[in-house]
Amino acid sequence: MQHFVMKSFLSLYFTNLFLISGTGLLTTYLALYLGQKDVSTFWIGLLTSCYYLGLLLGSKLGYHFIKSVGHIRTFAASTAAVVVCVATHGISDNIYLWLFLRLCVGLGMMANYMVLESWLNEQAEPESRGKVFSFYMITSYMGMVLGQFALSSFPELGYAPLFLVCMAVSAGIIPIAITRRIHPKPIKPVQVSLFDYFKKVPQALTAVLFAGIINGSFYGLAPTFANGVGFSAADIAKFMSFTIFAGLLAQWPMGIISDKVPRSILLRSNAVALCLISLAICLLPSEPTVLMACSFAFGLFAFTLYPLSSALANSRVSDEDRVGVSSALLMVFGAGAAFGSALISKSMTFFGPKALYASIAVLTVLMFGVLTFINSRQKAEVPESSDYVVGNSDVTSSPLAAAMDPRIEEEIAHEQLLVVGDDAESKLEDDLIDESEEHKPDKSK
Repeated sequence: MQHFVMKSFLSLYFTNLFLISGTGLLTTYLALYLGQKDVSTFWIGLLTSCYYLGLLLGSKLGYHFIKSVGHIRTFAASTAAVVVCVATHGISDNIYLWLFLRLCVGLGMMANYMVLESWLNEQAEPESRGKVFSFYMITSYMGMVLGQFALSSFPELGYAPLFLVCMAVSAGIIPIAITRRIHPKPIKPVQVSLFDYFKKVPQALTAVLFAGIINGSFYGLAPTFANGVGFSAADIAKFMSFTIFAGLLAQWPMGIISDKVPRSILLRSNAVALCLISLAICLLPSEPTVLMACSFAFGLFAFTLYPLSSALANSRVSDEDRVGVSSALLMVFGAGAAFGSALISKSMTFFGPKALYASIAVLTVLMFGVLTFINSRQKAEVPESSDYVVGNSDVTSSPLAAAMDPRIEEEIAHEQLLVVGDDAESKLEDDLIDESEEHKPDKSK
């Protein structure tokens, strides 16, 4: 069955692998290149923020093009735009131009993710949708790891990595352009009332906000940190790869644990673990072996924050609300990643590279306190099985995957596109019954 599922969507999986390999390499390369040129860490963080801002804004643009010209043409056009932006980095070192380019890359990549994931979601059978997206997430992680390792072949950080990024991203067009699969139907927009979801699932959205800041800052600023403590390009590639690979390894065990232990407790436990690991990175000697080990442990807990938050949110809402709550989670995560990277980069400018993990330690203490306060005002969570879904911790490689959930009915899942507006009409159903009543055991049994 797994072989059949993978073979059925092989072209889309290869496309995703090429895309993530290229964009993952680009993110790390830009941070290291600017650090080599003695550019302030603040500007490096701002580049990351612009990319996430592009992802947030790209949903409306992607929806417009998919509706107008279809999936394959949208993918080809947006990928071509990304390649143009990547190549432009080699023409000029103007930091303001680079900020604009990162914004455009975010816009283009959001359209690409929408094409891939709406395609997978529509054509996957309900009973195999979980397997389909598990393979999809595996290719995302593999792409990130491959992109980091590829950078180790270019210690001089010249323009050659940009050529490799262009090659990888361009190669992603080939499998999807020649696929024999029928392209999916036009996607429908979903309107979200974010304020109402904050009232419905406050713990989940609060946790995912902190997850966005932590994970977004890691992807954008960890290469600068590693460079600042004296790592070579090869060591930086290993440093990033080990952390990302740890996130992949942690998904399945954390899913099992989350079916047995309340997720609100796991989120607070992750916060405590991340605080201790971050403090260890700040206080222990900056030896490569020590930092590699600490970073691996960091990935185990940091990259499971988003899936835990998503599982907690989905356990608190009805089936009709799951697409909307997934969109809200993604929007909050992206906002945290966009603005958190810029703020933490400013602290690194003043206090040095280790301020990245010092800031994360402070954030996790704040996260623990806020979640504890919210939890004290709610009933204790009673976990339900099958709520945890293997997922990437970063909207960079899966901005819509949380909405492509095997628990969502197929006709509901077609409405996966996020259209955000302050004046969006609320589509929430009546408030859920009190959770204590919902999970009350049936004594008649």
